[in-house]
Amino acid sequence: MSLAPRLDQLIAKTDLEVTLEQRQQLLGLVGQLDKWNKAYNLTSVRDPADMLVKHILDSIVVSPYLSGCQRIIDVGTGPGLPGLPLAIMNPDKEFVLLDSLGKRIRFIRQVLHTLGIKNVTAIQSRVEEYQPEVKFDGVLSRAFASITDMLNWCHHLPAEHGVFFALKGLYPEEELNQLPDWAKVQTIHRLQVPELEGERHLVVLTK
Repeated sequence: MSLAPRLDQLIAKTDLEVTLEQRQQLLGLVGQLDKWNKAYNLTSVRDPADMLVKHILDSIVVSPYLSGCQRIIDVGTGPGLPGLPLAIMNPDKEFVLLDSLGKRIRFIRQVLHTLGIKNVTAIQSRVEEYQPEVKFDGVLSRAFASITDMLNWCHHLPAEHGVFFALKGLYPEEELNQLPDWAKVQTIHRLQVPELEGERHLVVLTK
């Protein structure tokens, strides 16, 4: 099966509304990942059909939970995940994608140019050295080892009303018992990712 009907099938198993243009951009992102992966080793997922589940759907199911945020940063974005798929899904929001590795940021900038994505800024920096002029409504990450690490390294990024979005696999009970005193859990969502093995949770925290 070609990728377009496969993506349509997967989206049909969610409540997400995805326009034809957004579907084409998501497919374009998979094409770029597949092409660049051969030289740059951006992701361990090699098969484009697997990328649809593990990278695209796994990212865009977070979209409904970003509704209250206008400015969002994806910290440790790697090859733009989940930031690029979420930016495609939310063209009215502003995204900053932060990573310390130059090859990843070059890849993201190439994707932005190729796919005509206008609402993303890619920045190469270590998170603790990045001092934004304007703080963020949402600080998002799925790459951190622990929620506490994420909070400690990203504490300077959210605006006063801002929230942290930690993407996790299994329900992170042990991590939630070790949070710093200044952080509190606002809510935890169990994410439904079609055809993905294993659990996914989104932990939303505030200061």
